[in-house]
Amino acid sequence: MKIDIGMADIIRTSPMIAIFLASLIPLTSKLFNNNKEPSNLITLIEGIGGLIVGLVLLAVFGGSGETAFNKVLVFDSISFWMGIIAISSAGTAIIMMYENPATNGNQFSELVFLALNSVVGMLILVSALDLLTVFIGLELMSLSLYLMIGMSHEEKLSKEASFKYFVLGSFASAIFLYGTSFIYGTTGSTNVGLLMQDAMGLVQTNRLFLFGISLVILGFCFKISIAPFHAWTPDVYQGAPTPHTAFMATAVKVVSFAALLRVVATKSLAASDGLFMVLQWLAVITMLVGNLGAIVQTNLKRMLAYSSIAHSGYILVGVITAGVSDAGFFGASSVVFYLFSYCVMTLGTFAIVSILEKSDDDIITIDNLKGLAHKKPIHAFCFSLFLISLAGLPPALGFFGKFYLFNAAIGEGLIWLAIWGVINSVISVFYYLKPIVLMYMTEGESDIAGHSLNATTVTVLASAAFIAVLGVLSGPLFSAVEKSFIN
Repeated sequence: MKIDIGMADIIRTSPMIAIFLASLIPLTSKLFNNNKEPSNLITLIEGIGGLIVGLVLLAVFGGSGETAFNKVLVFDSISFWMGIIAISSAGTAIIMMYENPATNGNQFSELVFLALNSVVGMLILVSALDLLTVFIGLELMSLSLYLMIGMSHEEKLSKEASFKYFVLGSFASAIFLYGTSFIYGTTGSTNVGLLMQDAMGLVQTNRLFLFGISLVILGFCFKISIAPFHAWTPDVYQGAPTPHTAFMATAVKVVSFAALLRVVATKSLAASDGLFMVLQWLAVITMLVGNLGAIVQTNLKRMLAYSSIAHSGYILVGVITAGVSDAGFFGASSVVFYLFSYCVMTLGTFAIVSILEKSDDDIITIDNLKGLAHKKPIHAFCFSLFLISLAGLPPALGFFGKFYLFNAAIGEGLIWLAIWGVINSVISVFYYLKPIVLMYMTEGESDIAGHSLNATTVTVLASAAFIAVLGVLSGPLFSAVEKSFIN
């Protein structure tokens, strides 16, 4: 296939190009300085500067609905909003990496290089309109993450987490590619835009195409921790340095759901009752596994990992709704809004965990939080706000995220799915309120570090402010997202 590359293509992909060029600066500086590691602060400024330039370019040139490189990439509302969320989450995670003892050592320039290239992979993933381009974005993002986790100062858990993530991630990629080969074999194309014209008919008449699209969705289920393909998540989240865990729980989850949203937009779900029903039950099982698993955890990071699995189930409800709706705008908008609120809550939560860790291999249990409200009242208050929002209690931002998701499901007649979502939200209140009770109502000296991490503390305060303010302004924000889809 001949692809003509013009100036318009370069301009539309300028956010990716800018971030990639910025990723080279720390390594080039190290190379020309006799392999001496540059100041971590300068490396941080270079990395954050590159992300800010990419964010500005995305705000200027993104969201137009135009394509690039012969319709291999598309720059629509999904790529615009998901790109903004991914870059913002990555910037926050890099700031946490700068201050965390497990990630701010002698290889910080390499770490920032990998993080920025992972963001480039994410931007490719959210814009990809071809399944092979989706695969390239997935692998660029994932390979960078495997290396980042393995580079931690902590010797055992992080290496184990990196190996598990690599093996299971490769397995998921192989399933995705296997499904793509069936789709190409039956249609002669891997372009999602072309598949949208024929997918509904092919799903009903061609079993090989149905098998292929099912495997592609299955590959995504591994990436976004959908049960029963979730088993890697608690181990990897616990073993990875906390800033990396925050990076995976937010930016990686956002872009993976964005790519899945583009696949289900082919209306394959609407044409296959079996596939439609299987995905609905997977959403229910994921919510139950995540919430029931979180209840029995004593390790704080593992509890948050299971919580992340439960949230994947909630988001999958919105994705299914967008996939079967005739218009799909409300369902897709609810997914974007929920992912935005989820990222703010999760980044704040893991920033608190990063502050509480004594060393790079410290394990914080929920009991360690006893009496935290007396020792660190501001941190305890912000942590409580994040947990209340994650539980979906009003008037926090998380409540409105779930409200829009479940409302979209009810609008498409998926009332039973919305009821399961509400039931699971009630279950989750138990383990989200437990740390709050321990912090405020239990005697004890919290056995945590509580050291001063200035930038990470700013992240905590900013996240808390976003949750409080955007909870009030959720209506206008959701309307802005929905309007961008309609236009």
